[in-house]
Amino acid sequence: MTSPVTQLQETQNTPRWSYITLGYILCAVYSFLFAIDLLGLGLGALAGPSASQWTSATDNPFIGLFIGLLVTAILQSSSTTTSLAVAAVAAGSLSLENAIPMILGANIGTTITSTIVAFGFITKGHEFRKATSAAMIHSMFNILGVILLFPLELTFRPLQRVSEFISSCIPVSTSGNPRFWIGQSFDFLGNQLLTYTNAWVITILSVFLLFGSIKLLARLLYMRLVGKQQEQFRNIVFKSPTRAFGSGLFITSVVQSSSLTTSLLVPIVATGKVKLARAFYFMMGANIGTTITAILAALLRSEAAMSLAIVHFLFNVSATLLYVCLPWLGKLPLFLAERLGYLMFRYRVAAFAYITLAFFVIPFTLIYFSKSKTPEKPLIESVKKVHDP
Repeated sequence: MTSPVTQLQETQNTPRWSYITLGYILCAVYSFLFAIDLLGLGLGALAGPSASQWTSATDNPFIGLFIGLLVTAILQSSSTTTSLAVAAVAAGSLSLENAIPMILGANIGTTITSTIVAFGFITKGHEFRKATSAAMIHSMFNILGVILLFPLELTFRPLQRVSEFISSCIPVSTSGNPRFWIGQSFDFLGNQLLTYTNAWVITILSVFLLFGSIKLLARLLYMRLVGKQQEQFRNIVFKSPTRAFGSGLFITSVVQSSSLTTSLLVPIVATGKVKLARAFYFMMGANIGTTITAILAALLRSEAAMSLAIVHFLFNVSATLLYVCLPWLGKLPLFLAERLGYLMFRYRVAAFAYITLAFFVIPFTLIYFSKSKTPEKPLIESVKKVHDP
């Protein structure tokens, strides 16, 4: 039994820890938003040969798809990739049409994290089979979603058209309008950095700051939401399909990392505490929740940047509706995940081959050969005027 003195100390320490955590979270959010603004500044100042190669390469939608996949696989964070794309669109160095395939590729690339987590069970027999099945359910959801919706988007542009209509109805701050004090502080700090450094330093710094702020925010909020209460977390979250879906959406919206939340599924499913079908609902909610990062990145930016963020949201919602409204289609990711999990259990080399080929060899090869055949195009002159100090 704890003494009154101990109880008093715990009571006094709890708020202090909460305030410190809240302070860290606010600093991480500010750093994230500043990184987006700084990245736009760097990309605008780099309006030259490098940006021209980027623009010409993404003119091919399939290459844009694989660029998004490869970058996300390397960074292991779709939030970072989508934020980079939003910043590039806001700076004018990447068109909305060219950025959409990158967003879809990022959705596939983010599944590498849960697949790597599954390797932690490689020596545990059938637990490895269940772990790889849990990882594959995330991959199959996104891969099948791209196969179904990407050709439709290339032909009729429904996501782009709807997103442009929605973003036109949302008031978005532009360079010609007064901005909030937080936006003004971004401009001041960014211009000071540009004065004493150069565009390359700013761009590289912004990428590191963006990646670090997302990881810090995810870690802090994960500790507060889940932490050591794994058992209680599992009993509450996976009690029903609806609750699993809603929990996946909410938790991922807060921690801004679908890689983190979907990776939680792997050990839970591997140990048999949650069925794969129930984990599938959580994963679908997480895929929608992760779109909050792009929306935050588009705040105080341009209408085109907001359109890209809405495209990301609409794509994940559309894919989820297809699986939910068409039961026969909803069973396909489960079936493929279970079969692939069994295949990787029987032949462990298949798991290594899947990661190596799907996330690195094939995307890099296609990007490399396409780059050598793609002629460079001159940049639009307006790009050079973005964030002109």
